Amino acid sequence: MNAYIQLTLSQLRFFVRNRQVLVFTLFMPLFFMIMLGSFLGKGNDIIVDGVVIDQDQSAESRVMVEALQANPILKLKPAEDMDMSLQQLKHGDQKLVVVIQKNYGEAVAKKGADSSKASFLQVYYDQTNQQSAQIGLQTIGQVADGVSKQMSNYMPIVKVEPVGVQALQLRYIDFLVPGILAMMIMTNNLNGVSGQIASWRERGVLRRMQSTPLKASTFIAAQITARLVMNTAQALIVLLVGALIFGTQVNGSWWLLMLFVVMGTLTFMSIGFIIAGLAKTPESVGPISGLISFPLMFLGGVFFSISSMPEFLQPIVKSIPITQLSTALRQIMNVGAGIGDLWQEGLFLAIWLVVSFIVATFTFKWE
Repeated sequence: MNAYIQLTLSQLRFFVRNRQVLVFTLFMPLFFMIMLGSFLGKGNDIIVDGVVIDQDQSAESRVMVEALQANPILKLKPAEDMDMSLQQLKHGDQKLVVVIQKNYGEAVAKKGADSSKASFLQVYYDQTNQQSAQIGLQTIGQVADGVSKQMSNYMPIVKVEPVGVQALQLRYIDFLVPGILAMMIMTNNLNGVSGQIASWRERGVLRRMQSTPLKASTFIAAQITARLVMNTAQALIVLLVGALIFGTQVNGSWWLLMLFVVMGTLTFMSIGFIIAGLAKTPESVGPISGLISFPLMFLGGVFFSISSMPEFLQPIVKSIPITQLSTALRQIMNVGAGIGDLWQEGLFLAIWLVVSFIVATFTFKWE
């Protein structure tokens, strides 16, 4: 028992003192989370930027300007210089330039009697950005139609009854944080275990341990305990940073979240032991680990949703352990899913854990 505790504490001291380990196992995931969360974490709200130029300056034109600026999709700022606004549009600084022409108020006062002679609401748009242009033009058309109906006292025959349903509003950062957590667990254990064990074998550390009364089970148990403590602490730090900076939260059970953290740690530790056993030299561990972990980061639903991948690839992607881990963490944090909802992810991870552990027992070598 004393040897187990000493080995565990020694491994934890190694993690804390090794700056390179801290950088790659904690600071790099935090860097990815903060950078991607800052740029993309606010969600996918559609906003069309532009300017509105009121050349008429009448009471009627001011009503139209207010209606355009009140629309949540349009973000139109008032402007006066037509040439400068069009230059900004050509340079990509604006998406729309809306011009309310002169005599607009007079035409509205006559209820459109002269509307066939001129277009009193011109919209300049960027032809190279068709998506924003179509959204902007349709929205402006709806706003203009609403103003016209209001002025003509139009009474619709068919009315729409809106019924609101409270839906789960998720931002990209809510999707990203569980994925970063899964990525950190994978890289810490798959890359970390394989590299450390291969290095110790090369330097004869494992051979000297084998010659002592130390049991292999005690050595492995100390490794598992130390990495579980490290991964749990790092997971709490990532969740704390996400909550403080981006307002993310855990809607489900903390115990269930930690259970999947433990299962993910054990699974990727076992895979790390397999890589360490198959690699002939410490120098070959890095390329082998990178060849496995790097594709998994992009295929396992860490940064992007699996549903956006090609359909023929999705069954394969759903069978890898990081996909099950990231999905489970995401469901617990965002949806508040329970163990009954995540039995499939838990079963897949358990199968990976058992199979990897069995293979690791055959591939592990002390020398």
